[in-house]
Amino acid sequence: MAESIAHKAERKAFEVAIDAALKHVDKDREKAMLQFIDLMEKILGDTWSPAAYEALRNVYKDPDSKWNKFTNDLFDSVDHKMLKMAALNLAYEAGFRGYKTTKENAKKYGCSIPWVLLFDPTSACNLHCTGCWAAEYGHQMSLSYEDMDRIVTQGEELGIHVYLMTGGEPTVRKADIFKLCKKHNHSFFEAFTNGTLIDEEFCQNCLDVGNFMVNISLEGFEQSNDARRGAGDYQKVLNAMDLLKAHKIAFGLSICYTSANYKTVTSDEFLDMVIEHGVKYVWYFHYMPVGNAASLDLLLTPEQREYMYHRVREIRAFKGGKPVFAVDFQNDGEFIHGCIAGGKYYCHINPNGDVEPCVFIHYSQANIHDKSLLECLQQPLFKAYQEGQPFNENHLQPCPMLENPEKLREIVKKTGAKSTDMESVEDVDHLCGKCDQYAKNWSVKADELWNK
Repeated sequence: MAESIAHKAERKAFEVAIDAALKHVDKDREKAMLQFIDLMEKILGDTWSPAAYEALRNVYKDPDSKWNKFTNDLFDSVDHKMLKMAALNLAYEAGFRGYKTTKENAKKYGCSIPWVLLFDPTSACNLHCTGCWAAEYGHQMSLSYEDMDRIVTQGEELGIHVYLMTGGEPTVRKADIFKLCKKHNHSFFEAFTNGTLIDEEFCQNCLDVGNFMVNISLEGFEQSNDARRGAGDYQKVLNAMDLLKAHKIAFGLSICYTSANYKTVTSDEFLDMVIEHGVKYVWYFHYMPVGNAASLDLLLTPEQREYMYHRVREIRAFKGGKPVFAVDFQNDGEFIHGCIAGGKYYCHINPNGDVEPCVFIHYSQANIHDKSLLECLQQPLFKAYQEGQPFNENHLQPCPMLENPEKLREIVKKTGAKSTDMESVEDVDHLCGKCDQYAKNWSVKADELWNK
């Protein structure tokens, strides 16, 4: 009880500070941003060095800096309730209080407690995209609202306040998702979506709850996108983006890059187009050959992946590039010390309730219908993952499947974890066998980059 009162008082203090900074937004942007940075320093403390905070302050003292202009655009183009909820729930609840709680609970329970939980409300989807792991699951599985509520309730008790949703198509369950967001208004939710179900009512619900955002899938321009995602998808996505922009709702893109589209989705022309339609950030995901029928032709060559490594850094540089924040899930391993899966910082719960180490790796020994979330996080598969992390001292080779396939083989066989693919069971030797040559080829280039 005393802790709850202290929590409420602390959250209220941060809310007052955020409100004070937002009041300056329309009067003095520089002052507002410096107040936000002061607040960040109070929240994050020595997570960053004093020099890092000072460097950030210098960005907002320069009216011509790219990221100063980007932030000004955020204040002008994003609803302030959403900005406030992001600051409260992402920065305070998740980044500060929640992170400390997960660390304390990790020591208490003898297993890592992730910072982020990724779960699938349903396997149902109106699209069947080439290379999508969800497409392999079929359309027969869903988590009930009670399942999702229980996941989030138990997660919050452990200190987890960030919840991502994939599928299938999660917005098929939009009524339950908004109900969940409203009940758990001290957590932040995001959905990876194809965008085709975003309409006026959807946008209004986003504004009402304030703690929910979407990442829309797009694979390039019309011809290449629709070749993978289906005829007419491109125009539907653009319409969804325009609707979100008109309602001042922040959103990002989720892009699977392959040997066929990697240059297109990082091109000036493509980025200028999506920024014009309101995109604020981009998640780039390396194609993974998951599923018995996965194409190996879409895997990148070492030279193509090196291009992505340099290009994404160029896009988000302090000078030049584009006014959009870009993250490359595979090539940014150096900033997060390699693989973060297996409950280290995140894990995945499929629509059947199986708790998996990663959205790309479909093996498990625990299900939320049989065990509590904590018990699922304590499964031997996850502990073996954590004992092996990092799987490579070169963090440009982070994954135990894609770049270190011998590691995933060893973990699955050692723990006896079973395939959770609901359509076609995939033996770990078959999965990792598709990555052996890729890993060997990439290791040479990765070592060159790492040594530099």
